Amino acid sequence: MLTREIYTKEETRYLRIAFMVSLVVILIVGMWIFNKRNVNHAEEGSYYSLIARFNRTDGLLVGDLVRLAGMDVGKVVAAKLDDNYKAVLTLEIKDSVKVPDDSSASIVSSGLMGAKYIEIEPGGSEDMMESGAEFSYTQDAMVIEELLDRIVSIGKANRKPCIDCNDK
Repeated sequence: MLTREIYTKEETRYLRIAFMVSLVVILIVGMWIFNKRNVNHAEEGSYYSLIARFNRTDGLLVGDLVRLAGMDVGKVVAAKLDDNYKAVLTLEIKDSVKVPDDSSASIVSSGLMGAKYIEIEPGGSEDMMESGAEFSYTQDAMVIEELLDRIVSIGKANRKPCIDCNDK
């Protein structure tokens, strides 16, 4: 009775390489998750809450970052709609970071198609926001599709009709 090999030597070699690559990828992902968990655990501490009210928050999610001067100072911990259909976001800010009471909050993205986050622009007041205070000025998220539509419509409106186009 003849025994037949299931895989050729070349196929066996490719399977071994694929197995090793898979193991390395799983190991790297596991280490990344372990480090991420340790970083989040190390960041635990005291926070205070601030409220920001926006007309639209396109692409911003609970858990996204809050930054001040490009540094991570907190995160979005809750989102809900108020009676006027505005998005009310609850932000947790590190206790070590004091925000002036005339500061503003804007929804921005990192790069053209990057993730959204809230950027706090500090004001000049010497009085600081207390826990539960609300930003008096906020700037909504800019929607790239709407911006492109506006640019295209402006371009179409400025285009001059070609009188002699059919002659060429």
